[in-house]
Amino acid sequence: MSEKVIMLGNEAIARGAYEAGVKVSAAYPGTPSTEISENLVKYKDSLYCEWSPNEKVATEVAIGASVSGVRAMSCMKHVGFNVAADPTYTVSYMGVNGGLVIVVADDPGLYSSQNEQDTRMVARAAQLPVIEPSDSAEAKEFIKIAFDLSEQFDRPFVYRTTTRLAHSQGLVELNERKEIEDKPYEKNIRKNVMMPGNAKLRHVEIEKRNQELAEAANTLPINRVEMNDTKIGVITSGIPYQYVKEALPEASVLKLGMVNPLPRKLIEDFASKVDTLYVVEELDPVIETQVKSWGIKAIGKEIFTVQGEYSANMLRQAILKEELDISKPAEAPGRPPILCPGCPHRGVYYVLNKLKIHAAGDIGCYTLGAVAPLSVVDTTICMGASISSLHGMEKAKGKEYIKNWVAVIGDSTFLHTGVNSLMNMMYNKATGTVLILDNSTTGMTGHQDHAATGKTLQGDPTYAIDIPALCHAIGVKNVVEVNARDIQAVEKAVKEEIAKDEVSVIITKTPCVLLDKSKKPLYQTHTDKCKKCGMCMKPGCPAMTKNADGTVSIDDTMCTGCGLCASLCKFDAIELVKEGDR
Repeated sequence: MSEKVIMLGNEAIARGAYEAGVKVSAAYPGTPSTEISENLVKYKDSLYCEWSPNEKVATEVAIGASVSGVRAMSCMKHVGFNVAADPTYTVSYMGVNGGLVIVVADDPGLYSSQNEQDTRMVARAAQLPVIEPSDSAEAKEFIKIAFDLSEQFDRPFVYRTTTRLAHSQGLVELNERKEIEDKPYEKNIRKNVMMPGNAKLRHVEIEKRNQELAEAANTLPINRVEMNDTKIGVITSGIPYQYVKEALPEASVLKLGMVNPLPRKLIEDFASKVDTLYVVEELDPVIETQVKSWGIKAIGKEIFTVQGEYSANMLRQAILKEELDISKPAEAPGRPPILCPGCPHRGVYYVLNKLKIHAAGDIGCYTLGAVAPLSVVDTTICMGASISSLHGMEKAKGKEYIKNWVAVIGDSTFLHTGVNSLMNMMYNKATGTVLILDNSTTGMTGHQDHAATGKTLQGDPTYAIDIPALCHAIGVKNVVEVNARDIQAVEKAVKEEIAKDEVSVIITKTPCVLLDKSKKPLYQTHTDKCKKCGMCMKPGCPAMTKNADGTVSIDDTMCTGCGLCASLCKFDAIELVKEGDR
């Protein structure tokens, strides 16, 4: 007898993959997709799952598993799909043996991302079919359907989700795992070796398969018509379906579960039955553009934005022209983004700020070094770009220009794509200083392990990549390790290394303060000794506050005992309180 439980969207996707008989899953953590793998590992007795160094590797792992004959998937956020594009475009030509699904989480509204790209556009360019659920129940069931269709039509499938679906809850019915018999591996050079002659023939084959899939889409149950009042008809998919049902409960709706390829006959039939047709989709007009290209009159981005998330109220205003009496939200105190109390990056940025050094930044917690009062990070592009962009600056402007520049990159990001950029610096005879801010975790996405932590996603101990040794192996002669909390050592290392006309790597090896859950010592201030100089306030620790009289206080509920403030106070106004006294 099945059981119904409340699940987050990501949790439901993991459950669906388990029930679908998936045997291999690989991913790189990235909000809003991270929790899929963190929930999938709960079923590790039935399947294998891993954190890979990056999304390209993860997708190639899944492709290899599929070729061998088992169901496999890779998971990532939308910008990670760019990293995985190389194997993705090619496996589209190859097809599958065991079912293959690439789960991609988009981020409308830019809650945790550097752009707002639409995965459906990338998938269309790669000629890959796309399935998109609208709630947690569908999130579980649709991924099972995706694997079935993948094997039926010999196509890898993209499974698109979004932040709202990933992190919202819904009622999900649990079922037993479906044990799928491994498909036999048969050597097939024409199908699996994508040299030009073979790829040319496979392109013809996938066009045929896509046409078959487009025809089947007209009768697939995941594409369904809900006929009501025919004055208004809406074509929609994903989370926007929920907004349509709330704002327009009487409207007729064509809900698409497969958003590429589109069911043309079904759409044409639906459009012919309604007076006014709307296309409601977040981000790009993917569905709308195709519908209009078929000569079907529809209203879409003329009245809707291409930016951010939608809402029921937005639809009421845009379609029904309602004047909504919405009370002004309460003005909550501003919460500017800031590094955590005790973050080891804060001392490093304090030193860089003091020395008036610019930093080419990267993707991670340390991106917050761009904001006041640290204000050090000048650029942030994508994973690994800090090192490459610093190299570009040096080649454009010369060695002297970058004597007041460094690249900053985290340990996980360095292993993701930064290592390639460092190789490029060595190969192309660069100069420049790279700071690897090694906090022993993938911090920004919630403390996931990586190739240098010594632990796998499944919790097994493993070999930990030696980052200093790796840098030496690449050819970097100047590799310096310092404690990020020792600001004197950090300052000395930075001054010495940026003065060199060679590539230098400084590794600030200090674990993230949140990794240690034990009770910590704290610091307290003595206002009678405080000279109101403000030195301890410069790093911007949120545990530090200035009193009305100019003296400083430390919030003992936030203090993590890192000691940065005490190291900056020359008047002994900040004292360490022993753990036993807390």
